[in-house]
Amino acid sequence: MDFHPKDLPIAKTYDLKDVKDASDAVDDMVKIGFNNQKEGFKVLMPKEAKLAKRIGYTVTTGVTHGLRQKNEIRDIKYWTYHHDKDHYAIVLISNKILTELGF
Repeated sequence: MDFHPKDLPIAKTYDLKDVKDASDAVDDMVKIGFNNQKEGFKVLMPKEAKLAKRIGYTVTTGVTHGLRQKNEIRDIKYWTYHHDKDHYAIVLISNKILTELGF
């Protein structure tokens, strides 16, 4: 990997506190879509391991499931990393857009 996910263009950032927030963020991301824009989405999660794992699982599987329900392309790349001392982050972006941006 020649870049860090924080360097990708971000359309919207979600600061999630719990799994319900994650479900709402997934619904919003699927509604906005991944293929009709040149940016990705960033999800910030608390640095509490068990909760972050649940939120991360909800986001990644929820996006895939939501895109499948809409019959959209599910070729999404994502990275999880330490965002700051209080948050983990997940960056999600369409693989097609990632290629177009030259990453």
